[in-house]
Amino acid sequence: MKKYVAEFIGTLVLVFMGCGTAMLLGCISDYGSGYLCTAFAFGLVIVGMAYSIGNISGCHINPAVSLGVLMTGGMSVKDFGCYVVSQCLGSVVGTALLAAVFGLGGIADVTGGYGANGLSGVNDSAIAGLLVECILTFIFVITILGVTSKKAAHGSFAGIVIGFTLVLVHILGIGLTGTSVNPARSLGPAIFAGDKALSQLWVFIVGPFAGAALAALVYKFLEKEDETEDKAEA
Repeated sequence: MKKYVAEFIGTLVLVFMGCGTAMLLGCISDYGSGYLCTAFAFGLVIVGMAYSIGNISGCHINPAVSLGVLMTGGMSVKDFGCYVVSQCLGSVVGTALLAAVFGLGGIADVTGGYGANGLSGVNDSAIAGLLVECILTFIFVITILGVTSKKAAHGSFAGIVIGFTLVLVHILGIGLTGTSVNPARSLGPAIFAGDKALSQLWVFIVGPFAGAALAALVYKFLEKEDETEDKAEA
């Protein structure tokens, strides 16, 4: 149960801080400060959560990451299901807290939609959005699988590597899709943002899951090849 609570808290913090930064500062590429601040907000949350709840739940706070871990044998189907539910609940509660803070404080939401993901940056093309989310999630998840493997040499720096990789994919992705790479992160804001965000939500579920599955398959292939070569050398 503690693992699920940790995932709930981690996802809540991710949405509250990441989407909250986007709502407050904006993330239009023409205004670099808000754009970069939003990218770093998401990445720095991962760094902070990795060193606080990482030893409890692994700090997935992302159903796509959990899928990658499941496919590489790092968790059970039961845990995967409970992680996803906890992450989605965390996203919804995190967005509800943002709605309360911005509403009670009379603060303008610069994004106009709780930092929800959208396809306006790719001219409302669902195919382009799917491709962007698949590629960015692939990069993010294969990095996580590599840096957290038993053979990784990064040790205690894994959280920093993962966090800055999330910053990296946000720097490209914000102007295209708002960068999801995380179905739970997209769920809460879409629910509160309304019809358009909800109609496009499937892109930010299918794309990240597809990218994560591909990352897991590629990583398993590379890891198997590496093990074969090590045995041959021995």
